[in-house]
Amino acid sequence: MGSIDTTPRAESGSDPISTPNGTTANGLPDGEGSVHPPAADATGASTENESLRKRMKGSGVLPLETGTRVMCRWRDGKHHPVKVIERRKLTRGGVNDYEYYVHYTEILDEWVKLEQLDLNSVETVVDEKVEDKGHEELDAASLREHEEFTKVKNIATIELGRYEIETCKCDLKHPPGDEIYRSGTLSMFEVDGKKNKVYGQNLCYLAKLFLDHKTLYYDVDLFLFYVLCECDERGCHMVGYFSKEKHSEESYNLACILTLPPYQRKGYGKFLIAFSYELSKKEGKVGTPEIPLSDLGMLSYRGYWTRVLLDILKKHKGNISIKELSDMTAIKAEDILSTLQGLELIQYRKGQHVICADPKVLDRHLKAAGRGGLEVDVCKLIWTPYKEQN
Repeated sequence: MGSIDTTPRAESGSDPISTPNGTTANGLPDGEGSVHPPAADATGASTENESLRKRMKGSGVLPLETGTRVMCRWRDGKHHPVKVIERRKLTRGGVNDYEYYVHYTEILDEWVKLEQLDLNSVETVVDEKVEDKGHEELDAASLREHEEFTKVKNIATIELGRYEIETCKCDLKHPPGDEIYRSGTLSMFEVDGKKNKVYGQNLCYLAKLFLDHKTLYYDVDLFLFYVLCECDERGCHMVGYFSKEKHSEESYNLACILTLPPYQRKGYGKFLIAFSYELSKKEGKVGTPEIPLSDLGMLSYRGYWTRVLLDILKKHKGNISIKELSDMTAIKAEDILSTLQGLELIQYRKGQHVICADPKVLDRHLKAAGRGGLEVDVCKLIWTPYKEQN
């Protein structure tokens, strides 16, 4: 997991930068030039093309219609077969002056000028209403080659207003910060927002895409981020994270929590909640999530509190107080009380709250709370509370 440098650069004069698939930012393999110089007969070819263009304008062929197939000169100086997808008028051009959005088979689609098109190769306009035959006319070998060419299309540049942002190869194999937990293929990294400000801000931006109630804080110096990763031979890949304030007077042990959509319904959200409470136990404090919680967030926390509290009540013999439950679980007393009241396990007798826990009732509530998800192996948590690092 790493960040991508998105510093805007002017459109011209940029050097090629390697992309993740070993190509330069202009889509060419490493070691090849970004743009080949024009051929020696470029002037003659240009004059010939201009003459042909005038003849085609007079014949009504120009502007080219959508669906037209033609050869197009790409940045490598070679011509590739393309299909016209769309066209738009040039702001400072004549009546028939357009630029065209063309579809390549092997490289990214793009807008091109008419000068890049070989007008001698223009084929009959294709009726877009005709049913696409797909790949049925390709033999097995050609189909395999086509699939390999079109399997992945990497983004070379991002256009933002008047600027082009080049993508670059990310060398980070894991989040910045300290790895504080490793169990099997799961790792947890603690990232200090003050030491890794850009990374912390980008995590907040990422969460905002999926959380409607998320409030953006540009000052991430006051926060710690705990990034959960799946690890393989290629590195550690983020699946979710939660953040918490370094010092919270309200006993908040979690400020924001996110599981990325591809990794949901795998128990990672429950794991992150449980992990936040294990950190609170290490700190010797009780904790509670920052409010307000989303409906889904509250549902997840209610499920966690129910499973943890009822599991203790099932095994415990004798009397137990709310304070003792809070000390054992690091769950705030108010959260314990509201959870047990919601389950109708609390009665008020002789001026105090009493827990009435029938084993059959506990089993029914535990079943309704669902599975606990992935467990946190406390023995594999190597972590020192932030206050002790100063």
